[in-house]
Amino acid sequence: MNWITNYVRPKINSILGRREMPENLWIKDPETGEMVFHKDLEENQWVIPSSGHHMKISGKERLKFFFDDGAYELIENPKVATDPLKFRDEKRYVDRLKENRTKAGMEDAVLSATGTIEGLPIVAVVQDFTFMGGSLGMAAGEAIIKGFETAVMLRRPLVLFSASGGARMQEGILSLMQLARTTVAVDRLKEAGLPYIVVLTNPTTGGVTASYAMLGDVHIAEPGALIGFAGARVIEQTIREKLPEGFQRSEYLMEHGMVDMVVSRLQMKETVARLLKIFVGEKPTEAAPAPMPAPETTATETLPVS
Repeated sequence: MNWITNYVRPKINSILGRREMPENLWIKDPETGEMVFHKDLEENQWVIPSSGHHMKISGKERLKFFFDDGAYELIENPKVATDPLKFRDEKRYVDRLKENRTKAGMEDAVLSATGTIEGLPIVAVVQDFTFMGGSLGMAAGEAIIKGFETAVMLRRPLVLFSASGGARMQEGILSLMQLARTTVAVDRLKEAGLPYIVVLTNPTTGGVTASYAMLGDVHIAEPGALIGFAGARVIEQTIREKLPEGFQRSEYLMEHGMVDMVVSRLQMKETVARLLKIFVGEKPTEAAPAPMPAPETTATETLPVS
């Protein structure tokens, strides 16, 4: 125990009326090193205003930013076996789950919800990277399938936000089975004639990329998102070649036809709403026209004499 830090300093601060300053008031931009006030960043949907860098956000925050007025209704996720393989590495799998549930404030890595965007009723499914890297296990797979089943039942389009490191190793083959099961859920949505839009966020990798994340009618990626199946280092070692700059990033993948568009989080809602309204036959909301620039005048200009 540090006597000066733990006793003397708090005592002096209390006498002088000082308050301890929180350590997370400022957040550093990973690209430029600029310090940004966290309240400004939160109001800007965790997008750095100067550089446009997209920070990771939680599933609940994403739903709040995406739905009209931040209002949505969560779909209850089905219950599954907690630890079917009795897995243990450095610690027990059940203990890892408890830690992540406390940290993330959710039961597993996926949230499904109903709500509206620009008045259009939809179902949204969100993967939260905070919970064990958004890994896909039985609980996450069931939650995704439940979201698709709800969309079919309510006859609503589905928007899925992917963020994952892939299948959850602690559940072995049971995790890999979710790739096939979620693919079947996508097929059922398409058989019902309902639109399916995927928003690929940073990162989307592994088996998630090899299944439902790349089966949408439209694939939108957030700027700078890492998207791929195998890691770049593994690919380089396999093909024995140096990969190009920006390989597996959103912009590179759009240039090479793997994603349809790269859209900032700040324009995501209006972009998705416009696409879905086209799919369902509604007239898209037109963006307000930009004001015409005022004519430039100079001191030497004179008015014509009538």
